[in-house]
Amino acid sequence: VHEILIDRWNKNNTPLHCLAHALNPKYYSEQWLNKDPTRVPPHKDREINQERTKCIRKYFPNLEERNKVNMEYAEFVGKNGDFRDFDSIENRYAMDPKAWWVLHGACAPMLQTIALRLLAQPSSSSCAERNWSTYSFVHSMKNKMTPKCAEDLVYIHSNLRLLSRKSHKETKMWDIGGDAFDSLEDIGVLEVASLSLDEPDMVSIVFLDEVD
Repeated sequence: VHEILIDRWNKNNTPLHCLAHALNPKYYSEQWLNKDPTRVPPHKDREINQERTKCIRKYFPNLEERNKVNMEYAEFVGKNGDFRDFDSIENRYAMDPKAWWVLHGACAPMLQTIALRLLAQPSSSSCAERNWSTYSFVHSMKNKMTPKCAEDLVYIHSNLRLLSRKSHKETKMWDIGGDAFDSLEDIGVLEVASLSLDEPDMVSIVFLDEVD
């Protein structure tokens, strides 16, 4: 179990992850730090700080720009300048980090741009894995679909699933696997439903095995 935990930590402990962690205002708030006496803010964690520095150097090869970003980061960490505002400090813990940077990050424009880009990214590959699972369900060696056709069907399937979740009608037609990010091998056969395909050629290709 310990080896599994270490492997998972090493996988997510990259310079980009550490920079995103260091730019999350929640981890500098008193409320978060006081929940556990062993917690320290990111700028006091040696490993996170080293990886953050690597990412900043790669992101800003120009020394002058890098110095500006580092000064903005120092202002952010030290709660100096506009970051000293009462609302800015109080909102660090409860507010969504992206919303916090939108509201309180104007005084550090370069750092604000990086933070919004990084914090908007998903923290895992689950979304991509779900998309791959849907693709493997739609496309196989039997249906002889072109990659473009399969990509279009995955796109349609994903959007129909999102639309069906917003409607009040309960349906299992498009919610294959739900929020499970595993493969679709155990899902089984789709329920029969009235489908309308505008391309007759596609119909004959998709249902070729069933017709035979």
